[in-house]
Amino acid sequence: MKVYGLFLVGIGVFFGVIGLVYWFTSYEDGGFLMLIGSALLGLFPGSYYLWWSSRQKPQADDDPSADMAEGAGAVESFPGSSIWPFILGMGALFTVLTFVFGLWLAPLGGALILSGAIGATVESRRGGIVPLPVAPAGSDHHADGEPHPGAEPA
Repeated sequence: MKVYGLFLVGIGVFFGVIGLVYWFTSYEDGGFLMLIGSALLGLFPGSYYLWWSSRQKPQADDDPSADMAEGAGAVESFPGSSIWPFILGMGALFTVLTFVFGLWLAPLGGALILSGAIGATVESRRGGIVPLPVAPAGSDHHADGEPHPGAEPA
């Protein structure tokens, strides 16, 4: 984490120096403020990473003699394919297009964002697509013992 912090602080210092040189050579406010904003975008997270890395045990990527196996951790499970990020993206697209084409796109964008957020939340809470158990051929019951819907009671 220390490497990331030093990298971000270096970016922040670079943009700060460039911002000061820009200010004294051009006397233009807009570019100076954007460069100082870029410097702060490097300095804030970089200083936080450096502060946090001093309170943590050393990471494998901070050790120059470490190999890749030392940095490998537990591989987490990633979610399967889902349509909800696409729906959220289309909602964001239609919402942004509201500024171009008018307010008539706002309800469509809002509805897509709302349905995408609800769908993604519901899917993440139940664990994604859950396949139904398959019954053996010729059976009136599921593999878990529950009868099929519409099957005659035994």
